[in-house]
Amino acid sequence: MYFWIETRNEVWTLRRALLAALNFESSWVVLNLAVVPYALVILAAKQMNIFVTGGTGYVGRALIPELLARSHNVRALTRKPSAAKLPSGCEPVFGNALDASTFVHSIAPCDTFVQLVGVAHPSPGKADAFREIDLVSVRESVAAASKANVQHFVYLSVAQPAPIMKDYQAVRAEGEAMIRASGMRATFLRPWYILGPGHRWPYLLLPGYWIAGILPWTREGARRTGLVTLAQMVRALIKAVENPADKIAIVEVPDIRKS
Repeated sequence: MYFWIETRNEVWTLRRALLAALNFESSWVVLNLAVVPYALVILAAKQMNIFVTGGTGYVGRALIPELLARSHNVRALTRKPSAAKLPSGCEPVFGNALDASTFVHSIAPCDTFVQLVGVAHPSPGKADAFREIDLVSVRESVAAASKANVQHFVYLSVAQPAPIMKDYQAVRAEGEAMIRASGMRATFLRPWYILGPGHRWPYLLLPGYWIAGILPWTREGARRTGLVTLAQMVRALIKAVENPADKIAIVEVPDIRKS
């Protein structure tokens, strides 16, 4: 079960709801909950072992501290020069994301494998890099995760279909196909562009998105390729991690925004 608790009032509301559901009438219980008002938040998720690739990148640097704050055990694949970028509490695993043999034996124990590796600031001119980095890394991660008997694979994919960035979409679709073929349970998250520090220029496109969203012939495309914030993306990833898919789950822009 998954809860996202952001304010003290939400904690107290959750506590009252749980007390009512459990029919707790004991003043001793109420007293003890009163002196530790945040204790019930831990009820939301069990402690998990999570392995992350791309942990020192744009999304990974935002995701890992949140996973640690929720008491999960996190290990992240990194090169030695980049290890200092990982937050305190995250265990570095030194290896090469493009070579499964360098990290396959360091994955277990692992409940969920999170694949975040990708070319920074993707653009149409980086088609070769998409195949040399994004595609190779997901191929190696799937092979390594399968060998390590990982039960759930979370993949940061991309919204598809879309009228531009065809090469990028093709690589991410191939990545999804590899994961499906592996037989692992998986969650594919499909944002189009993630707004955040250093990634704000698409705010200029918001008027165009608004117009496209009200026209019947462009509404679906605008919905599928809408913008999401980094905070929304992190919440969606945490939700995927803490709620493993039964088979294959696809999380598109509207659901990312709701996270």
